Amino acid sequence: MTQPDRLTRLLSMLDAEPDDPFCLYGIAQEHANAGDHDTAVTWYDKAIAVDPDDGYHYFHKARSLESLQRLDVAIATVDAGIAAARRGGDSHALAELEALRVELSE
Repeated sequence: MTQPDRLTRLLSMLDAEPDDPFCLYGIAQEHANAGDHDTAVTWYDKAIAVDPDDGYHYFHKARSLESLQRLDVAIATVDAGIAAARRGGDSHALAELEALRVELSE
């Protein structure tokens, strides 16, 4: 399935369930994978609004912000993601976010 097909399918799924964090995150990922990081950040924000305790939303948002050379905002996003991963009890996401925090701070 090509990127436009996946995006079209995700958008269709979102029509049926507008607050589905999986769809919101998937749409963000599709935009990020296509290099459209500004749009991706907007969709990551929507996913975060619906599911604020999922650390991966913050992780990938920070990566898109890094691609946009917005490092201060990316670091703040990682910090928020660390708190989210702790709230959500996701030790794997927490470890990845902590590693990204070090990487972005170098």
